Amino acid sequence: MLHLRAIVPADRTDDACEALADCAGATNVVVIPGAARAPRGDLVLADIARESANEVLAALQALDLERDGSISLEKIDLSLSDAAERAERRAPGHGDDAVVWEELDRQVSEGVALTWSFVAFLALATQLAAIAALIDSPVLVVGAMVLGPEFGAVAAICYGLTRRQPWRIMQAVRALVVGFLVAIAITYVCAVVSHLTGVIEMSRLPDDRPLTAFIYTPDRWSFIVALLAGAAGVLSLTAGKSSALVGVFISVTTVPAAGNLAVALALRHGSEINGSLLQLAVNFAGMIIAGTATLLLQRATWHIVLRRKRRAPAGRGT
Repeated sequence: MLHLRAIVPADRTDDACEALADCAGATNVVVIPGAARAPRGDLVLADIARESANEVLAALQALDLERDGSISLEKIDLSLSDAAERAERRAPGHGDDAVVWEELDRQVSEGVALTWSFVAFLALATQLAAIAALIDSPVLVVGAMVLGPEFGAVAAICYGLTRRQPWRIMQAVRALVVGFLVAIAITYVCAVVSHLTGVIEMSRLPDDRPLTAFIYTPDRWSFIVALLAGAAGVLSLTAGKSSALVGVFISVTTVPAAGNLAVALALRHGSEINGSLLQLAVNFAGMIIAGTATLLLQRATWHIVLRRKRRAPAGRGT
């Protein structure tokens, strides 16, 4: 269940309550007249089944509440209410299958922001991956994967393709390109300085790295893993399964390939430069293809669920 808090101008409170009453997944509606001060209005509270969130948000947005008032939703960790359980049964589908599009929109908007912290995390992850390449450490590769923040921008590209928003795609591509260029440049400078000062004693990366060779030698399995990771990543975002998203971060080799690329450039190891660039391209392509397909499939499946619900007898599920 989700908890709705809306600040509603007094002249639209009845309309808002009527919209909630018409929604099968809304219950526990509370109105506190004149409680809101900035902006002024009535405070309307309700519990909403996740699978009905899009319906409720659309109805409240039609009343211009996001302009003249406020609409917020938050997840309820524990709800002990027979009324809430009945609302969940009446709502179409299952909460884990429902995509709250406004929520996803906010999440991917954060992912395309080219902030100092985004670049810093990416630079730190890339340097960690570079060390992993030098000492052939799969543990550090996993650490770099988890630390890398790039999946938010990848998800934004998938969302932009699904919603036909070229401007969002461009923002996400810009964040990825600038972020990775800065991270690789920083790691390259650190590698050159370390090589000149004797911290890195080798003249080139070893040809035999059995534990981390996968980060610069892409094959068909690299693309398959990227496809699976892209689908799992989008599902974890839309269903709110953050633990699954951690699993995605350790299943792809974008940041490790970038770290290997920086070190290979510093040590002038041409074959690994090409391999790292190809690995980056393969992984981004696989994740974007699978993530976009997953969003399209979720949207199509949900439309089918809604159509079946409308055709169902009125008393079903109560």
